[in-house]
Amino acid sequence: MRLAFSTLGLPQLPVAEVARLTRDAGYQGVELRCHPEEPVHTGLGIGERADVVEEFAAAGVEILTLASYAGVAAAGDDEPVVTEMRELLALARDLGAAHVRVFPRGGDQPAVEADPTAARRLAAVAPYAADLGVRVLLETHDSHRTGADVARILDRVGHKSTGALWDVMLTWLGGEEPQESFAALSPYLGYVQVKDAASREELAPLALGEGTVPLAECLAVLTEAGWDGWLCWEYEKRWFPEARELAPLLAGGREHLLRLLADVA
Repeated sequence: MRLAFSTLGLPQLPVAEVARLTRDAGYQGVELRCHPEEPVHTGLGIGERADVVEEFAAAGVEILTLASYAGVAAAGDDEPVVTEMRELLALARDLGAAHVRVFPRGGDQPAVEADPTAARRLAAVAPYAADLGVRVLLETHDSHRTGADVARILDRVGHKSTGALWDVMLTWLGGEEPQESFAALSPYLGYVQVKDAASREELAPLALGEGTVPLAECLAVLTEAGWDGWLCWEYEKRWFPEARELAPLLAGGREHLLRLLADVA
C-alpha cells in the first residue's frame, strides 16, 4: 500500500513547503485541502495551476486528492453543488489529482430524501469526471458516516467515476466493524483515511498508535482482501487547536503504518 497524508493538519503552508515536507517524511502522496483560504483552490489561474504541478513533480510527490467541502446531500438547489463539483474536477484534472473528495452534508434529512439528492448530483457530474479521468469520492462522514450509508448512495449512482472514501474513524463512530465497512464499500473503494483518537468521546487527534481507533483491524481486513491502494493519514488539528503540530509526527506516523502492515502481511 502507498502512504499519503492530508494537509488538513498543517497551517496554510506554501505549496513548495508542503511538497518538501511530504517528500522528507517519506510519503508518496498528499491529500490537498481545497478551500479559498488554502494555497490550492478553484480560483487558481492556469499559470498558478502549472506552478503547483511543477512543485510536486520536482519533489516526486503525487497529488492524491483535492479534499473539498461540497455537500452532495445538502438541502437546496442542485445547480450550485453540481457547478462546484465540476469546477473541482477541472482543477483536479489540471493538477493531476486522481480524486475529488466530497461530503454528504445531509443534515437532519431522512435518508429517503438525502440519498436521492446525493445520487442525482453525483450522477450529474459522473460523465464529466470520466471525461477528465478523475473520480469523485464520497467520504463516510457527517449524515452518512457508515459504509452502509455511503453504499446506499453509490448503489443508486452506478457509475465507475464515483466511489467511496473510507474514513475508518467515522465508520467506527457509526458503530460498524471494519469487516462490515469494507464489505459495504469494497465495490466502490477509492482509498482509506486513517486517524487516531483517545476514544469515541475524546476525538482530538493523536499520533497514529496512541489512541483506540481499530487501525490494525482495518489494515488486516484490507490485507486479507488483497486490497493494495492508498492509506492517507488525516490529522484534524484545524478543528482541535490544542493538538500537537502534525509536521514533527509525520515520520513516526509513517513508521507506525509500515509496522502495522508488516504485522498483518
